[in-house]
Amino acid sequence: MKNTIAVLALSSIFTFSACKKSEKTDVTTKSETLQTEKFIVDSVKVSDSIHLNDSLKIRYYSKMLVFPTIKDKKLLDSIYFGEKDIQDFSKNGLQALLEHNKNEYFNAVKKDSKDWLSDMKYAQEWYSDLGMNLKSNINDYIHIEYGWGSYEGGAHDNYGFSERVFDIKNNKKVDLKDITSMSKDQLEALLMKNINKINGGATDENGEIHNSEMLLVEKIPVTGNFYFDDKNLYFHYSPYEIAAFAAGDITVPISWQELNGTLTKQFKDRMKIK
Repeated sequence: MKNTIAVLALSSIFTFSACKKSEKTDVTTKSETLQTEKFIVDSVKVSDSIHLNDSLKIRYYSKMLVFPTIKDKKLLDSIYFGEKDIQDFSKNGLQALLEHNKNEYFNAVKKDSKDWLSDMKYAQEWYSDLGMNLKSNINDYIHIEYGWGSYEGGAHDNYGFSERVFDIKNNKKVDLKDITSMSKDQLEALLMKNINKINGGATDENGEIHNSEMLLVEKIPVTGNFYFDDKNLYFHYSPYEIAAFAAGDITVPISWQELNGTLTKQFKDRMKIK
């Protein structure tokens, strides 16, 4: 599709649900609540579709997480980094934002399609799926995965991810320097060493991983798309970022043992890494 539509889709880059098909308007506010003593997570969603003519249907889906127990404005701005100047972080406020983004997207499609819609020769369904997923909450570090999926004509769908970790104890986004002091060159060497440790799309019939054979780069760059668990630090790369589309998205782990001696004391103590 034209650039104006792609820009709108990326401007609110939150988790996609590419497999979800919506045939009618279905705006929902659903409580999918995970709760501890101090932390509550909720969500809002919007799903809608329009027919531009007999040949083209456009579908839109978006989901945002809601954090009623987080009050720090700076932290909330960082969590909703794809949006500009949100003033109302409540469930109703974020639901209204999703409706606004949906209407803006459809209006852009209608405007842009005037130049090419009449040339479409066969029926297609295009879509934009956006959203957020809470992946983990470990020692007051929350990992949110943002993603997008879209089909705008062509050979295949497109999709991508952004990973962010937030320290809800200290109200800040976690940077790599908060975890390790290892140099960029050393991290890149470990990424190249570990490229075949987790499945991507490059897996043969025997289950052996061949991500390295589809690389488009000589060095795997250190990315801000990282997260962690009790065993590893993970770097996540979207299609085309370091490898051919057929490889899919690739996650490369680096173990805490490999980072031994470079972990910050605060992080190591909080995560209870020995």
